[in-house]
Amino acid sequence: MREQNQVDWDAAIHHRFIDELFAGTVADNVLQHYLVQDYQFIDRFVALLGAAIASADLFTSRVRFSRFAAMITSDENTYFLRAFDELGLSEKYRTTPPLTAPTRAFQDLMAESAESRIYPLCLSVLVVAEWLYLSWADRPGAALPERFIHAEWITLHNNPAFAEFIGWLRAELDRTGPLLDAQDQARCAAMFGRAVALERAFFDHVYTPLDYP
Repeated sequence: MREQNQVDWDAAIHHRFIDELFAGTVADNVLQHYLVQDYQFIDRFVALLGAAIASADLFTSRVRFSRFAAMITSDENTYFLRAFDELGLSEKYRTTPPLTAPTRAFQDLMAESAESRIYPLCLSVLVVAEWLYLSWADRPGAALPERFIHAEWITLHNNPAFAEFIGWLRAELDRTGPLLDAQDQARCAAMFGRAVALERAFFDHVYTPLDYP
């Protein structure tokens, strides 16, 4: 499925935003817009993890997702709050900001995936959301930028534990996807493709940032 969406995948992981993030040169208003909109995914993302836990066919899979959900709601959530403090973002834009079209579309896709209650359909969106981030963050030999708001967003998505989890996540989709009937396999592929396209669109749209006074 990644190969079927290679153009959008490569455009996302080699995006200008990623280059500037590694260089530490991404403008604060661009990064702020990116983080404000990205933070609005956490609620739906945790709900999607809950749907994966509920629909998984193995207890060991439920345990693995439960541990990952704990990381998202602790380490990653803490990074967002510290970054918002660093960027001087007011409280109202942390909780109820105006949402852009790519943000709404990704929220809708995560909700659709979760509401399917079909494990591989949940995985199809989770795999993109996490594997694509590991792919852009994995730049061997690249030095980390000095400011934590740049460096920690990279290291959150490029560390041995995260890489190992992505390997397991991909294996889960490879294991359970072939068990679906043809109709649901097509739905799985369509969700995967929509997720990749939305990731690219999300990176593109941060260069027309909203104002968060």
